[in-house]
Amino acid sequence: MRFDETYSGKVFIKSHPNYEESKAVLYGMPMDWTVSYRPGSRFGPNKIREVSIGLEEYSPYLDRELGDVKFFDAGDIPLPFGNPEKSLAEIETYVHTLLADEKIPMGMGGEHLVSLPVMKAVASKYDDLAIIHFDAHTDLRENYEGEEYSHSTPIRKIADHIGPKNVYSFGIRSGMKEEFDWAKENGMHISKFEVLEPLKEVLPTLEGRNVYVTIDMDVLDPAHAPGTGTVDAGGITSRELLASIHAIAASGVNVVGFDLVELAPVYDHSDQTANTASKLMREMILGWVK
Repeated sequence: MRFDETYSGKVFIKSHPNYEESKAVLYGMPMDWTVSYRPGSRFGPNKIREVSIGLEEYSPYLDRELGDVKFFDAGDIPLPFGNPEKSLAEIETYVHTLLADEKIPMGMGGEHLVSLPVMKAVASKYDDLAIIHFDAHTDLRENYEGEEYSHSTPIRKIADHIGPKNVYSFGIRSGMKEEFDWAKENGMHISKFEVLEPLKEVLPTLEGRNVYVTIDMDVLDPAHAPGTGTVDAGGITSRELLASIHAIAASGVNVVGFDLVELAPVYDHSDQTANTASKLMREMILGWVK
């Protein structure tokens, strides 16, 4: 006899035991090979699972329970340590498999570079894809200290791939002047400092669109999320981020995949950031997986 893995913190609370019957698949991308400041986000996915046992299964925001959604927790993708390009290729291959099986990909990072292969895979299925990006940082560099694949480059790379006008960034408060200039010159949407109000203005223009959402935990102020690799003062509250998730849920966009990245448990001594991440994941699952 094997005890319920949920209560050992090995899978996200209330995940469904059967892949075939599930509409969405939760998976970890435990990679932090290109982090330039504080490593440790490769341990984020397992920590989110571990603390999820402290969640209620019911969302009073959405009046739904996790039992209402069939989602499968596949565990972490086994990535080759220290090899970014091979790791990205393996993530992309895995997500293509999910999409071929008509599953909604729900990723947990890991550094933000892991979002790139997922977004590329999703863009290959949906040619009208738009990206909604919550972050403290622009992530629009062409390279970081000569490295093309870096946690500073994923949004630039996906913008080059699907067109800058299809990328919408919110909460941005840090980046090189050249990154902001590039976004302005190429028609990419960047909302500085705030998330909820500018998001509400943009969502009606995306009605009916297929959308992928990527959330970097450092969009939150360090007071709300100290456990991340590159903290940046002046961020939003967890309440505003929850409200933003719910605004997307109430809009006319079709969320076809999403991820939550950059939880680094080693800097999160009270599990404050992990518990926030776990609750955010619950709300995304209940709000965006119909």
